[in-house]
Parts: sequence; structure tokens; C-alpha cells
Amino acid sequence: MALQCAPALAAAEAKAEAEKVQVPSLDLRAGQPLPLLGHWFAAAPGAKTAARAPAIVLLHGCGGAYGRKGELSERMQDYSHTLNAEGWHVLVLDSLTPRGERELCTQKIGTRAITMTERRRDALGALQWLAARPDVDASRLALLGWSNGGSTVLASTNLKHTEVKAAPLRPRAAAAFYPGCEADQKRGYAPTAPLLMLTGAADDWTPAAPCEALAREAQPSSGIAPPKSVSYAGAFHGFDAKTPVRLRADVPNGVKPGAGVHVGGQTEALAQSRIALLDFLREQLREPLRTQP
Repeated sequence: MALQCAPALAAAEAKAEAEKVQVPSLDLRAGQPLPLLGHWFAAAPGAKTAARAPAIVLLHGCGGAYGRKGELSERMQDYSHTLNAEGWHVLVLDSLTPRGERELCTQKIGTRAITMTERRRDALGALQWLAARPDVDASRLALLGWSNGGSTVLASTNLKHTEVKAAPLRPRAAAAFYPGCEADQKRGYAPTAPLLMLTGAADDWTPAAPCEALAREAQPSSGIAPPKSVSYAGAFHGFDAKTPVRLRADVPNGVKPGAGVHVGGQTEALAQSRIALLDFLREQLREPLRTQP
């Protein structure tokens, strides 16, 4: 299995320059769409890339899209390069700095400066921005998020949200790494697209159980496969990182509020989840819709 994942991991080592772009959110400020900062990784021309290629929106977690030195985080760069190698465009969306925030992880849920409503509007706005590009196949768009960004994926693909039901554009596929699933599980989840959730069985920040319940209890949507939840034994939050597991005592949320949460990578879960993600996206984005001109 590790050997199967090797080409994708090797592709992530390639150097690629991102173009900074401005992406209008559906979140309005003074009657105008809030301009978000995006990092556009165009798929390199080649055998895998058609004139109009699929595109994937990457939605960061509560820590934001950047590393300590202000560069795009290793995770965002890694996945962007890997997805580019598949012939897909990538848009890394920054929901925090345009609103004057650097991180949300140390803010208690319910008092966070940026809400899930705002993040959902960002994701829906990004889909519209992508669909308007001449190099993007608007019938093959996907959302991919981590943690708080994974929750954004759920909130952006749930027909129980009025904005989602009214949206003129829906993704072809959605994937979420260790999302917080409780809110949409309790609300009831009716998918607008096939959904893959990848969770850690030992996650004490955003536990796997609500995601498994969401997958079991999801309401059927015409022509859309039921959501799927895959859990990795012994894996903590952030299992797809290459850093060791550590306790984050500064996080007030989690299974035991005030006790901190564990975050860090697990080699097996990283490799297996990468295979699962790519297999899922390849299947969902394989063919353009026949209605696409």
C-alpha cells in the first residue's frame, strides 16, 4: 500500500509557484462580496490535462493556510502538488486573514470570530469563481477540507442549509479530513455530492463517532451515493501530517474541554488516507457531464 502511495507522495515534493488571486465570497460586507485571498495552482499542461480541467477547493483548518513564516503550510503545498499531478487545478482559499484573524483554534466554539456560516459562504463563492474560469470544467468541481475546513465541507454540501439548497452550483465531490460532524449530524445531513470523511479513531478533538453517525443517518439524495466515513485505528487529529503527536493544551475545545487535544501524524494513516482520497476523487471526477459544452 505504501508503494502504491509513493508516486503521489513523490509528486508533492515538486516545486510549483502559486498565483495569488482574489476570490469573492458570498459573505457581504457593506453590500459587497468580501474579497478573499486565494492561491491558485494551475495543473501543468500534459496528457492528463484537458483544455478545461477539474478543480478542487482546499479549505484550511482553524490554524489557517500558512506556516510560521507566512508561507503556505506544508499540508496545503503537499496536497496542491499531489492534486496537480493528477491533472487537476487547485485553489487554496484563505478565510482568515481577509477578516483580520490568524487562527481560530484557541477560541472557544460559540465565540469564534469567524463562523461556519461565513466559511460556507466562502466555499460557495469559490465554486462560483472556479466555474467562471475558462480553464476549469465547471461540471467537475470538488471541495476538500481539514478539521474546521472539513466541517465547512459538510456545511457547504448539506441541503438542510437554506443557502446550500438555493445555490446555483454544486460540487461533483466532497472530502473531509477529521471534520467536526456534530452540528450537521444533529441538523440532519442531505448531501449535494458524494462525500468521503477520513477520521482518526483516537481523535480527541473532533471525534470519529459523530461522522460515522452522520454517514449512517444521512437522508437519501436523488442520484447521490450515501456518505462514507473511514476511520484509522490509533490515529489522532492531523494524522495526515509528518510531525509527531503532541498535546495542544492551548485548545479549549475537544472531547474533554480544558484538557487539551492531541495532534500529529501517523505514517500508516497518512499513506492509506492518501490512497483513499485519490481513488475517491479519480472516480468522481473521471468524466465530464454530458451537458458540459
